[in-house]
Amino acid sequence: MTPITIRRSTLRAALAVGLAFAAVGTQAQEITLRAVNGFQEGTYFARNFERFVQRVNAEGKGVVQINYLGGPKAIPTFEQANALRSGVVDLANSTAAYTASLVPEGLALNYTDKKMADLRKDGTMEFLNSLYLEKGLYYFAKTGEGIQYHIFTNKPIDKADLTGQKIRIAPIFRDFFTKLGASVVQMPPGEVYTALERGVVDGYGWPLLGIFDNGWHEKTKYRIDPGFYSLELGIVFSAATWKKLTPAQRTFLEKQGAMLEAELNEISAKDAAADMKKQQDAGIQVIKLDAAQSKAYLAAAYGSAWDGLVKTSPVHGPKLRATMEPK
Repeated sequence: MTPITIRRSTLRAALAVGLAFAAVGTQAQEITLRAVNGFQEGTYFARNFERFVQRVNAEGKGVVQINYLGGPKAIPTFEQANALRSGVVDLANSTAAYTASLVPEGLALNYTDKKMADLRKDGTMEFLNSLYLEKGLYYFAKTGEGIQYHIFTNKPIDKADLTGQKIRIAPIFRDFFTKLGASVVQMPPGEVYTALERGVVDGYGWPLLGIFDNGWHEKTKYRIDPGFYSLELGIVFSAATWKKLTPAQRTFLEKQGAMLEAELNEISAKDAAADMKKQQDAGIQVIKLDAAQSKAYLAAAYGSAWDGLVKTSPVHGPKLRATMEPK
């Protein structure tokens, strides 16, 4: 073999080794995260998160990829908070209601009329996240905003009184519905249709949107107006996962989260108008409480919610109430 042949062979070998190391380096910078959804795949409150996953996987090659495991069939809704804390999964599309067993203070996100951008600007989210981090979680971004909750029921009312009604709840509704005299039953969304069908519950608390996904409109006669609280739906990370991400990975994900949050109010307004028309067409009647009863109804909603939060979290609740309660 001539010297020049040797040099060329050596060069090719060195180049191959260099490319191999470059590939390993690139691979080492990419992380694959395991994600679950608190809602059934493809349903209304799952979709914004699913769009987030699609964008991350399309634009994050070499940086971040997400292995989407699915909804409650992968991990039951109310078990996902502990799955995050223990590192079984890395992120979830969840709600403060579903993580309240660990971070009850997160429920304050439902009891405010401030937008997420304002909560970030005034330092509220930084404070809330300090509480999430203590429990092994990290609140990353909202996937739902700009929609209120309503009571849907099969028994009409004409005043702020649910005496004699059995109502499905999530933790955010417990104090309010109990104050109105209801018997409350907590269950995951996947069980509500059967509960309505069998008369286990007469109604349920739910955002204005999303009742068609699970067929609840078939078993629903009335929607009570006015709405109350603010929809909170968000991406929650395992704190351990968030801390181990590189600066580049965090920056990329934060950019994707900011894009998602910027779209939410426009999406919600458009979808709300369409869903109200669908509810009307499905025969769901709107019960509008008069001015005096509406005032009493909303006073009960917010007063009971904040009183309950302060009772549950006597150290942090008052601070959150002072900055977040609607004036």
